[in-house]
Amino acid sequence: MPEFFTACPRNCYSTCAMKVTVEDGKLVALEPASANQATSEGPCLKGLSYAERAHSPDRILHPLRRQSDGSFNRITWDEALNEISHRLQGVRDEFGPQAVMHYAASGTKGLLNECSLAFWRRFGGCTTTYGDLCWPAGLEAGRLTLGENKHNAPWDLAKAKLIIFWGKNAAETNIHQMRFVEQAQSNGARLVVIDPRRTQTSERAELLIQPRPGTDGYLAVAVAQLLIERGQVDTGFIDQNVHGYAEFATMTSEKSVAELAAVCDVPVSAIEHLADLLGTTKPATICAGFGMQRYTNSGQTMRAIIALCAITGNLGKPGAGWVYANLQTQIFNDVCDPLCALPPEHPDGVVRVGVSTARLGRDMLAMQDPPLKFAWVERGNPLAQNPETHRVREAFRALDFRVVVEQFMTDTAREADIILPAKNMFEQTDVIGAYWHHYLQLKPQILQPAGEVKPETEVFRELADRLGFLDEELEAAIPESDDSAVRAWLENRLAPLNLKLADFSAGPVSAPGAEDVVFADGVFPTPSGRIELLSKEAATRWDTDPLPRPILPHESAADPDHDPATPLQMMTPNTKNRIHSQFGNLELIKVHDPEPVLQIHPDDAAQRGIEFGDTVRIHNARGEITVVARIDSGIRQGCVAVTNGWWGEQGGLVNKLSLGCETDMAHGAAFHDNLVEVTRA
Repeated sequence: MPEFFTACPRNCYSTCAMKVTVEDGKLVALEPASANQATSEGPCLKGLSYAERAHSPDRILHPLRRQSDGSFNRITWDEALNEISHRLQGVRDEFGPQAVMHYAASGTKGLLNECSLAFWRRFGGCTTTYGDLCWPAGLEAGRLTLGENKHNAPWDLAKAKLIIFWGKNAAETNIHQMRFVEQAQSNGARLVVIDPRRTQTSERAELLIQPRPGTDGYLAVAVAQLLIERGQVDTGFIDQNVHGYAEFATMTSEKSVAELAAVCDVPVSAIEHLADLLGTTKPATICAGFGMQRYTNSGQTMRAIIALCAITGNLGKPGAGWVYANLQTQIFNDVCDPLCALPPEHPDGVVRVGVSTARLGRDMLAMQDPPLKFAWVERGNPLAQNPETHRVREAFRALDFRVVVEQFMTDTAREADIILPAKNMFEQTDVIGAYWHHYLQLKPQILQPAGEVKPETEVFRELADRLGFLDEELEAAIPESDDSAVRAWLENRLAPLNLKLADFSAGPVSAPGAEDVVFADGVFPTPSGRIELLSKEAATRWDTDPLPRPILPHESAADPDHDPATPLQMMTPNTKNRIHSQFGNLELIKVHDPEPVLQIHPDDAAQRGIEFGDTVRIHNARGEITVVARIDSGIRQGCVAVTNGWWGEQGGLVNKLSLGCETDMAHGAAFHDNLVEVTRA
């Protein structure tokens, strides 16, 4: 049976390499591929479910058109493309090309994703989004402080003597990282977890600190104050590499440790323990998660935590550092802007970057000159994943026409006028990067497209032909769909970097210039050339404090003036069983995770007369969902959690409750500024 090496293109830390076996045109086995040092133990449960996902009977295999009763009927490709091209021409003629919104998310990574925007530029323009749902506040905090978002290679973590997982549940969301944690612990390393929830990761730790959500900046400043007072900072490293230390030190003493501890509701003794570990144990690595930078104060929070690495000298050394985002593979200039920090104008001036991803529904409805009339959605499921579901649904229904490119009947697909079947990861060759390790990997075509599926590149070429602009320039930008043409296109993208597809024959390739230990040369590409604890750019670009002075989120249970009708802080963490709204519809996943549940502390449940297994309403002024209660002493009192990514039909559409607002920097989505109440249904 033929065997192939490939890599998972999902929006996940690991970007796993894997070996797959094909028999009679079907995927029958997935196994580890040891050439990727970061993921040598093989794919996770989601990866193993690819055999079902690729051949699922629920997969959309031909174009569908919405009927007047809301159902969908099968149509031919000619019918679909003729109607779409007719609609596009009509919108462009009457309102202009920017009345078309192109919404593309991160459901699938790869160089071929750039073909979409090549089409829309030649169409005459469009409207796109800016910002990101995932991680931009943390990215901007890293860029402002360190100058660049990169970190040591994953396997370097095994050299650490202290590991702090700050708001990160790696045992579920970055499972391959735990192997290096175990190696470090076997060599005597100590593990601390900071998280409002007791997670699978915290079971490996000697210390679990559970702050109020959104108050991590206060905790970081309290630790910094103790380190400075005790003389447990690295003065040599600070003198050589840190800008603004004196101002930062003064700031940390503005409130006492007891006052800071009271805000985050953490015992002073726990803060002292954490400071003692960080002040006496080297090398130390802080691994930060994405959830805690989804608040309106989160950029400043992340800057405060990075400062702990700086003042203790834990940067630029083996086993030490700030592990958040490793963008060493983001070397293809036009493929993606991983930060998406500002709404820029493209050089051709035709792409209007005018809709905030965090405020998708509100901004779509408010768009004028021209108003939005048509939406094209690919690689995303905004009806499930973007804040304020009701606003997003209202905005999509206000459009004249919607096209969704999708593999399954998601919440967003159900809002479409025409659904086009999307290829899966095995049906077209591509090259993908990563954001945890520094490998580039080849994802070869190993299956023929199922049913009537056409790769998106072919769809764009056929639409361009119907609209009259499929010329040599666009043909060069969007390859034909046969594998040889795609490979030739990829060779052209790799050539400027002195790479070629043949380099991937033996497995992953390290990105040119990639480093296993970053910042070892002491070069920090900030305005001062040093680590900036005092950042003028933070003030001028984002109108925030140049120092990482902590403040509360706008909607926080820690605020004494918060609405008493919604006393509980709602968190929507990721789970090992899905990547956001992907995979949850598969039978293999449903066996392990059949329905959404509410995680609630016993005391909060008792106050509301809620028992284990009760059906409960989670509600606020924005909306409500109904799920089953799971009473869990592992979550801190005053907090509740439902994992994100459930579809509406599954009952756990958590963004019915979230607020469409941005983080303090980089236009991220502040999902977790979200207070709710829970009552028995």
